[in-house]
Amino acid sequence: MTSAVPTHAAGGTDAAAPITMFGPDFPFAYDDYVKHPDGIGSIPAAAYGTRVAIIGGGLSGMLAARELLRMGLQPVVYEADQIGGRMRSVPFEGHEDVVAEMGSMRFPPSSTTLFHYLDEMGLETTPFPNPLAESTPSTVVDLKGETHFARTLADLPPVYTEVAEAWTRALEEHAELRPLQDAIRARDHVKLKEIWNDLIRRYDDETFYGFLARSSSFQSFRLREIFGQVGFGTGGWDTDYPNSILEILRVVLTAADDHHQGVVGGSQQLPVRLWERPVEGAVHWPAGTSVQSVHEGGRTHPAVAALRRTDAGGFEITDAEGRTDTFEAVVYTAQVWMLLNTINSDDRLLPIDHWTAVERTHYMGSSKVFVLVDRPFWKDMDPATGREVMSMTLTDRMSRGTYLLDQGEGKPGLICLSYTWSDDSLKLLPLDAEARMDLMLKSLAEIYPGVDIRSHVIAPPQTVTWESERAFMGAFKANLPGHYRYQERLYSHFMQDRLAPEFRGLFLAGDDVSWTAGWAEGAVTTALNAVWGVMHQFGGSTAAANPGPGDVFDEIAPLVLGD
Repeated sequence: MTSAVPTHAAGGTDAAAPITMFGPDFPFAYDDYVKHPDGIGSIPAAAYGTRVAIIGGGLSGMLAARELLRMGLQPVVYEADQIGGRMRSVPFEGHEDVVAEMGSMRFPPSSTTLFHYLDEMGLETTPFPNPLAESTPSTVVDLKGETHFARTLADLPPVYTEVAEAWTRALEEHAELRPLQDAIRARDHVKLKEIWNDLIRRYDDETFYGFLARSSSFQSFRLREIFGQVGFGTGGWDTDYPNSILEILRVVLTAADDHHQGVVGGSQQLPVRLWERPVEGAVHWPAGTSVQSVHEGGRTHPAVAALRRTDAGGFEITDAEGRTDTFEAVVYTAQVWMLLNTINSDDRLLPIDHWTAVERTHYMGSSKVFVLVDRPFWKDMDPATGREVMSMTLTDRMSRGTYLLDQGEGKPGLICLSYTWSDDSLKLLPLDAEARMDLMLKSLAEIYPGVDIRSHVIAPPQTVTWESERAFMGAFKANLPGHYRYQERLYSHFMQDRLAPEFRGLFLAGDDVSWTAGWAEGAVTTALNAVWGVMHQFGGSTAAANPGPGDVFDEIAPLVLGD
């Protein structure tokens, strides 16, 4: 079998090589795969023009549609709302050139496959102002009524450095941080899986909080409390405390929480451009063909109301307008819970163990509140302190995380007043946009008593709570302890030769089946898995010099835990 990744000898790690989201569960070099001059695969000419249903018009669905069209198939996209999914960039009334990122808003450079498509679609990125990031002018940490201003970690009281060092020690002593990252840098999938699979066996039943509490460096409750409320990278971690520690380790090991970039003009541009722009090098289709152009009227089909298998081995889809169509293959990228409630689903769609995995999927909730202001006034200097009047803010008050987003010279300023998760998000659920803004302004007034943010607001606030969105029911999947087996089933579903023939033809993709939920890289890579699966179903193959994820699956497959 041709190896998908180079194997390096022990001790041969290049310390200058970047950390990428290479594994650890399935260490396949998707970034190299999509850049290869031989392409990611082809199908027999007899299959050209065959229609494949794509359920969900988010990043994963748009990417799958585009790559299937490139192979010569005809994607048929069903979308309940708008193209983009949780890449939702909402303009402000009267200021359409400024957008609030209601879902995905920051992307780590370690997401190298995602950045391939950002580059291909001609999108620019800019550093995102996370707390204490190099691109962030200043950060304010406000806990238990005490406010601290900082430009670097060293400016905060010593206890914060103690927390940061405790986290690093916990990772090094109990999670093999450095050997794993060395293996990721070297793309040594043998060593990576050897270490990671041992961690799966040790920690599948462990919560994030339990991992901290059992480490020698976090014996102090005070340190665990501060880490939960403030943390490092993107902010506090306490809303993740009940989740599996494996979920957190995947983020940390692959640098998914570091050096974030935002998309200039809004992240929703990526799925929209994947939909609208002609697909270069597409076989079968005339030059200039796009995913949009193969849809009647240039529009997606409406929401899926029913999804069933036919006796002939295909699929029957009925949309919200009552139209029924049949397909030989379906790529499903929407939230998997929709198969349990909003879509009338045939029990024969999945094997029973996969249905159990769908039912056990656990979602993290999230809310955001944005306001548009007349200018980036937070850059004004307070003559009494010599500091900016406002900073990127982390607090234990209701606002939790506040981000100041400079739109450029001569443009209005944008403030994410609040970015909250899980229980903190639910506290906002009953409130409308104005009430949420009022609550956050009250919270921030306690931290910045001399700053009248409200006087600068020039448009109605924009807000979202993802758990109340009918087509989402949460921001992203987050496994609980003991859920590894469910995740392995869903992720590996694209390898359908392992399934009984009556369960083939439906391919799961998107955030819910990704190992790195909440990060767009997972939506991209699972889409590529599904594309490989559809290609394989129609008798296609990859080039010998560029094997796909299914070609090398047995070599690097996720660990299968026993009873």
